Amino acid sequence: MNELPQKTVSIQKVLGELEQSSLAEVRDLAAAALQEDGNPPLSDQTLVALGSETSGKNVITLLASSGEGSEAQLSGVIVAIDDPISRRWIVELVVHPQFRNHGIGRQLLQRLGEQLDLSQILTWAHGDHPAARKLADSIGLSRNRELYRMRREGTDSLEETPLQRGLTLRSFRVGEDESAWLEANAKSFAHHPEQGSLTLSDLDARMNENWFDPQGFFLAFDPEDQLIAYHWTKIHPAGADNIRPMGEVYVVGVVPEAQGLGLGRALTTVGINYLLEQGVGSVLLYVDAENEAAVKLYRSLGFTLWSADIMYGPEQID
Repeated sequence: MNELPQKTVSIQKVLGELEQSSLAEVRDLAAAALQEDGNPPLSDQTLVALGSETSGKNVITLLASSGEGSEAQLSGVIVAIDDPISRRWIVELVVHPQFRNHGIGRQLLQRLGEQLDLSQILTWAHGDHPAARKLADSIGLSRNRELYRMRREGTDSLEETPLQRGLTLRSFRVGEDESAWLEANAKSFAHHPEQGSLTLSDLDARMNENWFDPQGFFLAFDPEDQLIAYHWTKIHPAGADNIRPMGEVYVVGVVPEAQGLGLGRALTTVGINYLLEQGVGSVLLYVDAENEAAVKLYRSLGFTLWSADIMYGPEQID
């Protein structure tokens, strides 16, 4: 699609958390993009960071507004988060569907380039949008990670696999299980710092989200009452066209010493059936394309590839 004449926008820079009114506008813009594209343009971690009082100056947000005075509307957002794990800035960019093809994304990227070295950032293209590929190419970034978005359609429940003898399963207890979950999560994702480095403040922020449901957060314990595996589910509300809500296998974790006991399949099945009982019409999940074992498991449970998120970055990453 040819780009229309560039619109002049005003761009505001914010360091750290956003004011609640600005955060609400960002969420509304992201919701409009999701409705248009079928993919959420901003990750949960980004939305948490934008509303966190502890984010400090490790978050840079540029807000593009189009129009004058009371008619001004948020038309684009770019967020850069300084990630201590990768030691790089992780960037996400979204333009409101009503304002696309006017160069707003390019203006935001150029303005961010006044703050950061764009050749060294990591940036997500949720849904592998063609415009994102074009922008990444314009600053010399290459594809270096692919995250599958898989989906299971229909309301047929799955046959559940019994847990091995001595293991128990229950739902998350707010105010009781936080520390044990953080420890199990860190062990389960030691190879995946993006998930494994979650802190208590990160967990608290997610538990304060409207979608959080402790009954759909399943924990498995060994005979010594040690948390060894979990499945955290999530439900996305129905869209404007009154379709059923969509469930999500938000995250499944198994600590290293409990792997090989079939807990991944067992807890995934329990969570999917719970989501179906809540009335979802389909279930989605995200999984690294390189994780062949997990992809095979999810395919065996009826998931098929729906789309993919692509991370772009420098050709050589230290």
